[in-house]
Amino acid sequence: MARGHASLLDKPLAALFCSNRCPGDLILLAYDAAQALRDAGVPIIGGFHTDIEKDCLDILLRGTQPVVVCPARGVGRMRPKPAWKQPLAQGRLLLISPFDDAQMRKTKKLARQRNRFVVDRAAAVLVVHANPGGLTEAAARRALARSKPVFTLPSPHNAHLVALGAQPVPVPNLPTTLHAALP
Repeated sequence: MARGHASLLDKPLAALFCSNRCPGDLILLAYDAAQALRDAGVPIIGGFHTDIEKDCLDILLRGTQPVVVCPARGVGRMRPKPAWKQPLAQGRLLLISPFDDAQMRKTKKLARQRNRFVVDRAAAVLVVHANPGGLTEAAARRALARSKPVFTLPSPHNAHLVALGAQPVPVPNLPTTLHAALP
């Protein structure tokens, strides 16, 4: 089920993920990263479920680049948030879900499936932070297993992601790096 312009899925997209529990230094870097990606016009896909991801979505929607939101529930009954109305009308926001409208509540199982859906549609993945053993780390592992480039922000808190194969990229270099990773 989709609301908006499904053609946005035809564009090369960079996925954005961040665990709910995120260290303070990475929260600030996440906001800087969202602003840099917005200003550079990098097309983004994500679930935008965690607080940090929601804040990043708010920042991204102030730009002009395509944004694809994939909730862990059906979208048919979703009421677009006020900040979503203009980007929807402009054709640069897509709400899409692999779930039917009977799925009205987010669950851990649906979030795991949604993360797979996002990774499978992304050409590259940015993981701001992933708690070890969590759903976000599982998404990073899936992307790496599919030979997709995975990036993270430089921080000792992301050492486990780098050990998995994610490439640390400072915020100033992030837009250029993601643009280069998108076909």
